[in-house]
Amino acid sequence: MRVVFMGTPEFAVPSLKALLDSRHEVVGVVTQPDRPRGRGKAVMPSPIKALAQAEGIPVLQPAKMKDPDFLDALKASKPEVIVVVAFGRILPASILALPPRGCINVHASLLPRYRGAAPIQWALIRGETHTGVTTMLMDEGMDTGPILLQEVVPIAPDDTTIELSRRLAEVGGRLLLTTLREWEAGGLVPRPQNHAEATMAPMLKKEDGLIDWTLSAEEIANRVRGLVPWPGAYTFYQESRLTIWKAKPQACDGGKSSSDVVPGTILAVEKAAILVATGNGVLAILEIQPANRKRMTVQEFLAGHRLMRGERLSAQPAHRSS
Repeated sequence: MRVVFMGTPEFAVPSLKALLDSRHEVVGVVTQPDRPRGRGKAVMPSPIKALAQAEGIPVLQPAKMKDPDFLDALKASKPEVIVVVAFGRILPASILALPPRGCINVHASLLPRYRGAAPIQWALIRGETHTGVTTMLMDEGMDTGPILLQEVVPIAPDDTTIELSRRLAEVGGRLLLTTLREWEAGGLVPRPQNHAEATMAPMLKKEDGLIDWTLSAEEIANRVRGLVPWPGAYTFYQESRLTIWKAKPQACDGGKSSSDVVPGTILAVEKAAILVATGNGVLAILEIQPANRKRMTVQEFLAGHRLMRGERLSAQPAHRSS
């Protein structure tokens, strides 16, 4: 089939590669405009644009999805199907109705659960033990279209967004080819979603990273995993911001119980871990990053910082008294 591919981040790359290695003809790629990226904030192409250019595929980067010139160019490519993977824009009805075989989306959750922009992150934050990939026929809603195929993917206890994204992206590429083959052959019947079972996965905000120490140790550890690499789970020690990159619930013993201790209180400072009281249980911090410094193990951190039992980590910096 003649395919137009719409996608932007690294997650979409395995799906585009799968199409390029298949019998389907990718006649065009649509991706978001180049934006500043990385620490230097240099303007860079998206991973999908970089791949498309390397393969000599025409690239469109509309500022607005209803731009007449963009719509004319899209129509001129005569796609039989449009494939959308983490594109990051809402498709108007004029585009959804364009290809005769519809617009097919690869979404990183088991719909109707985790509709929205950050399904991988929220699955981790919510402590799910499995997630998956869904291919669906798109409609004008936010991930509300009928389901074509799904594949379940287990979540490992130490998965972060980075590891889980990679696995789901690879599954997405394989599931996409299966979906296109069966859809073209007439072997798939779209299955409406049960909207009553829907949950949302909204785009993360910087403030989502602030740790609430009244949550349980397990809940905080899950947030740490789900907030890698952005915005990162962070807290404050005295006047300094600390980002926590790795943590796990810690079994309590008689000398380190969090009972009757204010959440956020440091219970012990060990060679490789800082033990902190939470609303339920103890959290062991294993990797940390002070402001304007690199990520490091707790052992490396303690070589240059002195933390004491009984001190507190909090939701805001302490202010010096005059």
